[in-house]
Amino acid sequence: MTQLGTTPSSTRHAAQAVILIALGVALAPFTSFPVGIARINPTQHFVNVIAAVLLGPAWATGIAFVIAVIRNALGVGTLLAFPGGMIGALLAGLAYRFIGNVHVTAGAEVIGTGILGALVGAALVSPVFMDSPEPLLAFVPSFLGSSVLGAVVGVAALRVLGRAGVVTR
Repeated sequence: MTQLGTTPSSTRHAAQAVILIALGVALAPFTSFPVGIARINPTQHFVNVIAAVLLGPAWATGIAFVIAVIRNALGVGTLLAFPGGMIGALLAGLAYRFIGNVHVTAGAEVIGTGILGALVGAALVSPVFMDSPEPLLAFVPSFLGSSVLGAVVGVAALRVLGRAGVVTR
């Protein structure tokens, strides 16, 4: 029996989201490091790809937001985690929803984070919220590297989870 207003699938989605948030936060101190002028975290992009496939764009974006909040509170992230993680998660989720291909999903994560997130970070977040104006393309190399690495690991993890029968998509 489920509580009023919940279904087994919404409870499962919430549980999966909590696990992905925990992974993103717990691994951040070990996988977050400075590259160029930005601090990168490939684990975020790994989580984004998995969340996009398992849970969809809204959940993936929400998970990226919560991870960014917690990482910033713990001092292992910067405000750049918000556009970097959230835009990539949203595009990855939309790509999987409409195209259904894991590799396209990973590519959408890379475009969302590595290009769009980097541009939003340089144009809005860094000058307005961090009082540190940066050239428009300043974050692109580090954001691209981080998102490519994380997306590749995310695709590999989904493949392993699929073989184990955990992911049925």
